[in-house]
Amino acid sequence: MKINKAIFLTSAPTLAECSKYNLPEFPLIGRSNVGKSSFINALVNIKGLAKTSNTPGKTKLINLFQINDNFVFADLPGYGFAKVSAKTQNLWQKNLEEYLLKRENIVSLIMLVDSRLDIQDNDLKMAEWIHYNNLPAFCIASKVDKIPKSKILNKCLEFEKILNMSVLPFSKENDSYNKNILEKLEELLHSP
Repeated sequence: MKINKAIFLTSAPTLAECSKYNLPEFPLIGRSNVGKSSFINALVNIKGLAKTSNTPGKTKLINLFQINDNFVFADLPGYGFAKVSAKTQNLWQKNLEEYLLKRENIVSLIMLVDSRLDIQDNDLKMAEWIHYNNLPAFCIASKVDKIPKSKILNKCLEFEKILNMSVLPFSKENDSYNKNILEKLEELLHSP
């Protein structure tokens, strides 16, 4: 798959306020500041399409992006260490769960984890929640440019074992990882 077109569609705080698009959808989930927005920008090769920030918790809304007129990426608020109140975090969690359980057209969740770190408790809880609800998902190990090349494969295998889902490496600095990710998306789009 080659990405020729990517456009921002809309932002919404809740599922009820999200426009419905008759396209397959891939929601991006992960801790705050794991690189969900950077993942979109790097994959579609458009800087600034999805807003990025060094401040955890910048993404407060469900942001939808249409890719190639074929599918939609949903950039969701992160969970974890964002500097927001517990009340706001709980509201985000409620909205996230509602979105992931009730949104039609979801093909697979894409869970991002930081390859520089061990799997965090909230990543493990999210993976358990995904499996408990029998949702399709795969994982992206982000920021692999920040770890030695010799450790990338072992890190991905370790994450696969812990999270019980396939894991692909990714770096916004090195587009050589994009091919496998795009192939995975294409495979999911064409599977029955």
